Amino acid sequence: MRVRGQAGRSGLLFSGSDWDFRTLARIHEVIEATALEELHLDVYPVQMEIISSEQMLDAYSSVGMPLMYRHWSFGKHFLHEELLYRKGGRGLAFELVINSNPCIVYLMEENTAALQALVTAHAALGHNHFFKNNYLFRQWTDAAAILGYLDFAKAYVARCEEQHGVAAVESVLDAAHALMEQGVFRYRRPPKLSSEKQREGLRDRLEYEERSYSDLWRTLPHSKAAIQSGEAERQAEERKRSLKLPEENLLYFLEKNSLVLEPWQREILRIVRVVAQYFYPQRQTKVMNEGCATFVHYTIMNSLFDRGRISEGAMLEILRNHANVIFQPAFDDPRYSGINPYALGLDMMQDIQRMSTQPTSEDRDWFPEIAGRGNWREVLLEAWANHRDESFIRQYLSPAMIRKWRLFILDDEASQPHYEVASIHNERGYRKIRAALARSYDVAWGRSDIQVVDVDLRGDRHLRLEHKVTDGILLDEGSRDATLRHIRKLWGYDVSLVGVDADTGATVYERSTNQI
Repeated sequence: MRVRGQAGRSGLLFSGSDWDFRTLARIHEVIEATALEELHLDVYPVQMEIISSEQMLDAYSSVGMPLMYRHWSFGKHFLHEELLYRKGGRGLAFELVINSNPCIVYLMEENTAALQALVTAHAALGHNHFFKNNYLFRQWTDAAAILGYLDFAKAYVARCEEQHGVAAVESVLDAAHALMEQGVFRYRRPPKLSSEKQREGLRDRLEYEERSYSDLWRTLPHSKAAIQSGEAERQAEERKRSLKLPEENLLYFLEKNSLVLEPWQREILRIVRVVAQYFYPQRQTKVMNEGCATFVHYTIMNSLFDRGRISEGAMLEILRNHANVIFQPAFDDPRYSGINPYALGLDMMQDIQRMSTQPTSEDRDWFPEIAGRGNWREVLLEAWANHRDESFIRQYLSPAMIRKWRLFILDDEASQPHYEVASIHNERGYRKIRAALARSYDVAWGRSDIQVVDVDLRGDRHLRLEHKVTDGILLDEGSRDATLRHIRKLWGYDVSLVGVDADTGATVYERSTNQI
């Protein structure tokens, strides 16, 4: 009997757990060819780097970017992650991938050859394809320019620390980091990152502005027309139009309109919001991105094993690590922390593959455009390119998957003594469960809707923010007040926040910095 994976030792990609750079190059070459031929992937060129466990911890702490400015929070994160790692409370990722062109993949030097093959397929092909082809990354990030921009940002922040002091720079970064959640464009496409030539021009302009900066203009008296109430009312709408209010991106508004920030401080706000915008698509595609990468590595590894390029021992190691990645604890398991995006994404993508090749009558009723067509590659490529988590689940989660995951809906009303099972496994229940799960992955739904709604730059300069309260969910008072203080620091004048019921428009609460 022929043992698969042992046919011809010379045909194996690697033998044993040891590897060298020549082995890694051969592994990547074969895996890439398999991915392009069998899955029809389209990827950026790949740059692979080998790093130590401490360097991986350092990458964790600096939000996974190879070039990053200094901030105390990164050191805090490093110590926290290191403590958990040393005590065995948390493992390290075997790889880290950067959405850039070329795609940069960091591999742990402690990985075995089998694990290097697994993570190469996962990151260098799976994540790489998703970054290059998904519409959110194509529209909202600039893979070709991000590394150059971060290099500029790191050098710029370091130069600001030399010129203005570490404490002054840290104060601005603290305030900007507190607003990163509210520092992204959700509906308006941000401008492309500047080229190296443009950044040179920017440096010259900022240096000129810093030399000529004057604080006197902010103390000029207001005209009589501006302080007359009738004139103020007539100018209110024009003021909002000129400032393009309401504005959802608080960091952008402060960068462009704050009356107290110096040019270097404005540029730091811009750097922080560029970083926040870079990560925004990743927050919307966690299930799809990890599901795509997991599906790719699982498919490729099995294909290589069937062709005798991976031994049985190596395949067992690969499957063990794969099982750890997709492990989903039960709801009553102490390890449970929610739905594992790797597991859900992989299951949904394999379910699409199953429906395309071995459909049931139920599949034909629910997914007539997929069931039995045999074109699972085309369906997955289209889904990876044109969906985010919310729309992917809403369109492709099948009744079979809902049963497999044992999903149902509980209604929890604070005024009622009991839970209510609101949706179960019937046709109407399937649709409600799918819609509810999809909504839970809508980043906009889970994020507090806070916008700048008014400010009179010629009057009292009071900055007015509005929070749309959904389902009665209020902001944590401590975090709310601390964030308002940060906004006050960047704005320079009083800031108020009004909570308004999203359905009725009624005022729920009011809070101002002069109350804190």
